[in-house]
Amino acid sequence: MSAHECDVVVVGLGPGGEALVARLAKAGLSVVAVEAELVGGECPYWGCIPSKMFIRAGNLLAEARRIATLSGTATVSPDFSLVAKRIRDEATDNWDDTVAADRITAAGATLVRGRGRLTGDRTVEVDGETYVASKGVVLNTGTTAAVPPIPGLADTPYWTNREALKAEQAPASLIVIGGGAIGLELAQAYSRFDTEVTVLEVAPRILAPEEPESSELLTKVFESEGIGVHAGITIDRVDHDGNRFTVNCGDTTYEAEQLLVAAGRRSRVDDIGLDTVGVEAGKFLTVGDDMQVTDGLWAIGDIVGRGAFTHLSMYHAERAAKSILGEPLGAYDDSFPRVTFTDPEVGGVGLTEAQARDKGLNVRVGLTDVAVSSRGFVHGIGNAGLIKLVIDTDRDVIVGATSAGPTGGETLSALAFAVRAEIPLETLRNTVYAYPTFWRAIESAL
Repeated sequence: MSAHECDVVVVGLGPGGEALVARLAKAGLSVVAVEAELVGGECPYWGCIPSKMFIRAGNLLAEARRIATLSGTATVSPDFSLVAKRIRDEATDNWDDTVAADRITAAGATLVRGRGRLTGDRTVEVDGETYVASKGVVLNTGTTAAVPPIPGLADTPYWTNREALKAEQAPASLIVIGGGAIGLELAQAYSRFDTEVTVLEVAPRILAPEEPESSELLTKVFESEGIGVHAGITIDRVDHDGNRFTVNCGDTTYEAEQLLVAAGRRSRVDDIGLDTVGVEAGKFLTVGDDMQVTDGLWAIGDIVGRGAFTHLSMYHAERAAKSILGEPLGAYDDSFPRVTFTDPEVGGVGLTEAQARDKGLNVRVGLTDVAVSSRGFVHGIGNAGLIKLVIDTDRDVIVGATSAGPTGGETLSALAFAVRAEIPLETLRNTVYAYPTFWRAIESAL
């Protein structure tokens, strides 16, 4: 059978892959777009969008329960069917990707359904069909939920983020293995629908990649809301008797109706034919700032190990497109922002204090309590938060920042610009900050 010829093959149509296909096709290249599951990837169907709909619903319940403290009385009766319906009908079209697939073909690309695998230089095979790309191949195969090798776990009907966001009703009780962003967001959202939730984390603290102050803040908030948080534990075994899960941690046993495994993500880099192009399949693929793995092969998104975020994948897509099209790249921006959408939201950008010190920078830290700011005072209940600035004193610029609090992710935008543009502290100190806003607390941390 003869091979299909094109300019570029893109394997994996998550947000970055989809954006890259459209960009290249509109530039006049012939593009073959390969997807094994749903066009759009994890984010719109099992991640960012449905989870934020769920969180929005849970946050409304939390706000309603705060009415008695500030403004009157309210009766709150959670109805999980409403958020389940919204996720099914509005976010995912009942997990149908027709609209997204039509975007691919409307851009002028050829959509191929199936699992793509490299079979040689600039060559991809999908279900027995071979596609040869004159310019090269871009891999955007993403990640899947990492399942730790805990004895007994594999034999149980545990949830990952996918099952948690397709659920039609909230369980009476839930154990969450994993205290990262995904686990914490879903833990709090389910708790607000009256699920009894316990979070188990093997690391010394939850939200370990972020500042320890953020971990402490979220732990206090979660515990005040009745969510159990247990960090620094060892999980010995998981069992399921047909009705309930049992998680054994040394001398302590936890039981719940449902178990969510949110122990990180695993790159889909095995069995995609990397050996056929002389590339070793490690945990991630190593790329240059032009997103090239090797001549004629690019990789973008989660599989390059620079951060598992939709906005970062789309940034990678633009850089890969420029590389393929021979356009100027500019310097790589590694100060990307990130947000955990708990309540309070926790946003971070650039380096943490520990990372900055590990780099040998002379560091000064600015820290302020959002709750005691004017806006925090006005806000009242639900005002927990902080702003932390990591300052390079040799250059007098902010190299990292954390914004936690109500709308902490929005407040982060000002700090992201400050870090990316290396705005001098003197300029920031002489900036007028609107009163009374949450972002005005930045001034107090300078």
